[in-house]
Amino acid sequence: MGFFQKFSHAVSDMIGSAWAFVIALVVILVWAVTGPVFGFNDTWQLVINTGTTIVTFLVVFLIQNTQNRDARAMHLKLDEILRAVKGARNSFIDLEDEPDERLRHLQETFKRLAEHERVHHGVETAPQEADQATLDEPVRRGEEAGDPDDVQPKEDGGGRRAA
Repeated sequence: MGFFQKFSHAVSDMIGSAWAFVIALVVILVWAVTGPVFGFNDTWQLVINTGTTIVTFLVVFLIQNTQNRDARAMHLKLDEILRAVKGARNSFIDLEDEPDERLRHLQETFKRLAEHERVHHGVETAPQEADQATLDEPVRRGEEAGDPDDVQPKEDGGGRRAA
């Protein structure tokens, strides 16, 4: 890791600490208390405005660098999980590099799939004791077996409903 990455990571950790908040609060309180001493003049206001603007400007770059690094590491970890899990779509590895339009299309596809599961299978959350095969094979009621909205969960073998 290079100097800037080490520096930005360390500064980001410090800035996100409770001590940094306390220090910022003390600076603001000192500035506010000195207002009457300086007659609340333009220079007094300019000091806090300039100081906060400079700090904010610099911190934005440091935090962005840290977030970029964290996001990159997270993507690599997820890519490894996708690669290692049998049945996972390896085409999703490096998905973050796809154009926005493709990502929107995939997002809509997954929204439709989730809605389909909720509507047609009545699956919100699976009970702990139900096995996945039971949840994957819904039982349809009598005459209306062709109606996808009329899906009932299968019993788990002990007379209980699996979903």
